[in-house]
Amino acid sequence: MSHRDHVEIGKATNLHYGKRRHGSGGAVAPTYRTQSTYPAIKETRRPTSRPSSSRPPRRGGSAAIAVVALFVVVLFGAGIGGWYFFLRDIKLTVNGQDMTARINTPLANLLADNEYFGVQPGRLLSITGNVIDEQGGVLCTVTYNGENVAEQDFAGTLLKDGDEVAVGNGTDVEEPSHEEKAPLAPGVQKERGGAVQFVSQWGKAGKKTVRRGERSGETVDVEVVEPATDMIVSSINLEPAGGPYIALTFDDGPSKYTPEILRILKEKNAVATFFNLGSQASGNQDGCRAIVDAGCELASHTNAHQNLPTLDRDALRQEITSAADALEQASGVRPQMIRAPYGAFTEVEWARAGDIISTNVLWNIDTLDWERPGAAAITSAVLNGARNGSIVLMHDGGGNREQDIEALPGIIDGLRERGYTLVTVSELMRLDGRVPEEVIEGTVSLPEGTVIPEV
Repeated sequence: MSHRDHVEIGKATNLHYGKRRHGSGGAVAPTYRTQSTYPAIKETRRPTSRPSSSRPPRRGGSAAIAVVALFVVVLFGAGIGGWYFFLRDIKLTVNGQDMTARINTPLANLLADNEYFGVQPGRLLSITGNVIDEQGGVLCTVTYNGENVAEQDFAGTLLKDGDEVAVGNGTDVEEPSHEEKAPLAPGVQKERGGAVQFVSQWGKAGKKTVRRGERSGETVDVEVVEPATDMIVSSINLEPAGGPYIALTFDDGPSKYTPEILRILKEKNAVATFFNLGSQASGNQDGCRAIVDAGCELASHTNAHQNLPTLDRDALRQEITSAADALEQASGVRPQMIRAPYGAFTEVEWARAGDIISTNVLWNIDTLDWERPGAAAITSAVLNGARNGSIVLMHDGGGNREQDIEALPGIIDGLRERGYTLVTVSELMRLDGRVPEEVIEGTVSLPEGTVIPEV
């Protein structure tokens, strides 16, 4: 057997391959050589002492693995413990009822998730107390372990085991507001008891500080900086000098009775004041013109005989100005003197329309002719009630006025027998001496620098 035949299959060898040539250009065949320095293949080596330059053996591998494993276990255990600590359920009471929640749940979440436990939310109110938003106030009131919690702190209050929470109805909140300067409108003061009413002092605005609601725009007064000057309406009974004087007046015309009344006045060389309705004048322009042509006085009883205190500002002014338009178109005269239907003209009406009338004329003697008491009763009411400066109420329209026509001659004669001179209302005012000339002339306008009250 050759040396090669002694090599065991699968064992390492130190064989080197070489080449052997067979003559020139011949094929090269492999040859096998052994290195004599290698020990026999079957020899078993025993360990000997390692030279000092040799690399030390690795130690502690198992300990490192153990440490890593322990670290993983610790981390895993900490994770489990942390999860339990931060995500565990706790017990608490809300309004005396037991319930559970996740620990560290914000109070705001507890409230929202439970629809605020059915309490009523507060409202957002304007600065004058009107409701702007039914749910715009504080959503609810909360005590947490006996302490009140402000709404802005709900989110930062975290629940703990054993907490006691009480949830109650919310509270109303007033809208944000700011202060600013504003004009102070004058008020109106009206005297009582007189038959002739007119503005004796016009109003002037002052200055004030107000608080204005930023949502509603409403204002409330804070402080008066400069007082306003009120409008004053005088109310007097006329006392003409050199009397006695008296004025006869007729309402609700012109009508079919007006020409006969004018005829009697002309026959007696007497005058009267006629408070015509604008609606009547539009359909009887000749009647209005006849009054002026007879030297009598034309005044206004408004347009449609409405109860003026029931009208708003615009409707009131329209009722007055439309009557003046109709009377002017019919007669060429635009009266500022009015007699309010039923005599109803309060401070409010003066504040709203005091700049478009000169005076509101009532009466001192009411003949109650509208009740048709008879000509004698009408005559007696005038003669028995007459005083210097009296204004007598009669009618030439609005119903059957035959009794007025029948009574009129006796009234005129009876008054003259008692020394009375019959004049118009404007003449009576001039004779009194206390009424401003622009009121008498019917040329009233709002003076510069003055304002009418805001009502």
